[in-house]
Amino acid sequence: MTDSWIRAAVEAIHATPTQAVLYISGGASQALGWLMSAPGASNTVLEAVIPYSRTSMSQLLSKIPTQYASHQTVEGLALSAYNRALKLSCPGVPVMGVGFTGALASIRPKHGDHRFFVSTRTSDQMSVSQVILSKAIADSCRVSVSFSSELNDSELCKDTEKQFTEDDELQQLINGEICMKIYPFSNGKTVIISNQPYFYKKAELFPGSAFVIGADTVARLINPKYYSGDYSRMLEVLLGCKNTGCTFLVGGRNVDGVFKVLEDFEIPEELKDMFISIPQERFRMDISSTELRQRMGTVTPNL
Repeated sequence: MTDSWIRAAVEAIHATPTQAVLYISGGASQALGWLMSAPGASNTVLEAVIPYSRTSMSQLLSKIPTQYASHQTVEGLALSAYNRALKLSCPGVPVMGVGFTGALASIRPKHGDHRFFVSTRTSDQMSVSQVILSKAIADSCRVSVSFSSELNDSELCKDTEKQFTEDDELQQLINGEICMKIYPFSNGKTVIISNQPYFYKKAELFPGSAFVIGADTVARLINPKYYSGDYSRMLEVLLGCKNTGCTFLVGGRNVDGVFKVLEDFEIPEELKDMFISIPQERFRMDISSTELRQRMGTVTPNL
């Protein structure tokens, strides 16, 4: 790392609490070397993937892009990296997804201009530009560093930036664009809203968590009907959740028109210590999660 401004940028990035997953094509692999060569890299880099082939790029995006070096493709990379960062980081830690793709120097004949795109995605912002990769990361980490570039003004395109409101983020969660929304509290606790429909998958993502559910959900969780009629399979799945250290906090809900609490159900002996009742005098909501999803037009059993 010979340029002092690059070292200053990398050190400033590592000094922030932000952690990142980077999906960068081969043209920006040197920037990854810069990030990893300075002390503190483990504070910042959660994971880095270089999708060098078109097949690798398509698998990361879960689709074949119309153009590999484009604004749309790099946004998709940054969004995928952001969702991966959410899953790898500790809840409450600020995270970022970084994407890079470009049509740069190659042994093949080049069609069109040499161009590259870099995008960063955080909880409330998506930005795309044709600037130096380390500068884009520094900007998203909100650090101030002086940069030196050999590119002139005519060779740089305008940066684009999208700001997301709280409602935008929740809508993205509902649409499946982001996998979770995290709300940190001053006491060190966090509340996580996830679009993962199955509790055994949630338990894998969030081991040791307490899931707040209604009695209507308990009725489905312990019903073999939702496990192809296999009682043993039901025990296997829920014991798997138990082994991750997860528990269920159960509030009273309407079940088939009757208000029920945890004590109204016969919980298998092996699972009883997983379920904790929320006293009716402390919480009561006379509506089921199924009714809420029906109103929204989405019904998925949470098993």
